[in-house]
Amino acid sequence: MIFLEDKKFITVKDFSVSGESFSLLHNEAYDLLKTHPQPSLESLPSYYESEDYISHTDGKRTLFEKMYHLVKSNAIKSKVKLINQWHPEKGTLLDIGAGTGDFLLEAKKQNWITTGIEPNDKAKQIAIQKGVSFGTNLEELADESFDVISMWHVLEHVPNLEEHIATLKRLLKSNGTIIIAVPNFKSYDAKYYKEFWAAYDVPRHLWHFSKTAIRKLFADQNMQLKKVKPMWFDSFYVALLSEKYKNGKMNFVKGFFIGLVSNISGLVKKEFSSHIYIIKKQ
Repeated sequence: MIFLEDKKFITVKDFSVSGESFSLLHNEAYDLLKTHPQPSLESLPSYYESEDYISHTDGKRTLFEKMYHLVKSNAIKSKVKLINQWHPEKGTLLDIGAGTGDFLLEAKKQNWITTGIEPNDKAKQIAIQKGVSFGTNLEELADESFDVISMWHVLEHVPNLEEHIATLKRLLKSNGTIIIAVPNFKSYDAKYYKEFWAAYDVPRHLWHFSKTAIRKLFADQNMQLKKVKPMWFDSFYVALLSEKYKNGKMNFVKGFFIGLVSNISGLVKKEFSSHIYIIKKQ
């Protein structure tokens, strides 16, 4: 994929850690945005060093964090239900970006053989204490060893995108399933908040996907997009954070309203705040 600097889409600020500004470059062929400049592999971890990076903790310090974990507990059950629908016989499950391990813990309770990958040591240690098993890295894992590979809001964080997708294919069994959730920059809430849209989350989010981008990226590896599903609660979570970035404080009423409007718009235009993609290896 080639990105040209004269195809700049928008300039976005890192509101949560560094305060730095980044450009988003648009690849028209894939309808994909790339954060520019992308931090080096050595400097990238520093952009995650914040107590407010909620997916790396089990913190419930504020009303917002308590709401997040309440929604998260319900979402986890829905995620496991989804993989059970696509693989009712159960089997081996790899979750990349496992965070504090709650999804894998629930899957393990439902008789999946689980493995996690998590680069953040703090989150990983929390998960290990819960009994979650981890691999060291993707390279050490055997070819065709997983029935399902999941990435819940992780693909947007991966530096070497095309190489990573090729690795997913290598690790997946024949007729296996990849389940990926990512934000959608073509949603109503993205267009409403523009440079304040929290799901841009630069520079931690290195890539910003459309449905076209996911379909084409995986088709390049001879994998087929089978189904796209909405993540209903993401619009509310993202709208609340976007209100904070735009106006300096969370407005729960306004955030709820924009999240609701985004979901209603999604029903019509089929563009939700975040999508779940079900992809099959042929």
